[in-house]
Amino acid sequence: MVLGMPPLTFIHVVISLIGIGSGLVVLAGMLNAQRLDSWTATFLSTTVLTSLTGFLLPAPHFLPSHAIGILSIVVLAVAIAARYSFHLAGGWRTAYVVTASIALYFNVFVLIVQSFLKVPSLHALAPTQSEPPFAIAQGTVLILFVALTILAVKRFHPEPFVQARTAAAR
Repeated sequence: MVLGMPPLTFIHVVISLIGIGSGLVVLAGMLNAQRLDSWTATFLSTTVLTSLTGFLLPAPHFLPSHAIGILSIVVLAVAIAARYSFHLAGGWRTAYVVTASIALYFNVFVLIVQSFLKVPSLHALAPTQSEPPFAIAQGTVLILFVALTILAVKRFHPEPFVQARTAAAR
């Protein structure tokens, strides 16, 4: 046990927190028209690992977290292709911003769910997660992510990938 968690759960939580932290940096970069290549690689890889390790955690049956994991893998596949295969060209820039933001939102959504399950003061406010404090927290985060995603789509116009590589080689 690590901090009261089985080792796999602890590793999953650490990877998830790294994914959320690096994802917030990437989102800030998108809002400032910066690609942030290293942060992006960290965000995308840890977010994929978060989804994959989530399927390894013990569960009595298919849970909503499994559905979020499947959806996350789908949007991450699009984000990774848009970023690394299509180099943000044309509509792939928008696809990348939207899918990367959705993947980050899914991680934050699950963080809120887990916080209301595991943190005693939050659990007391919404023991069944159908109470107003839980709905307010999730609704606020959803609205914030929608607004930030729209803003990022408008602002994220980084230097084209090919030109950036050529300039770096000089």
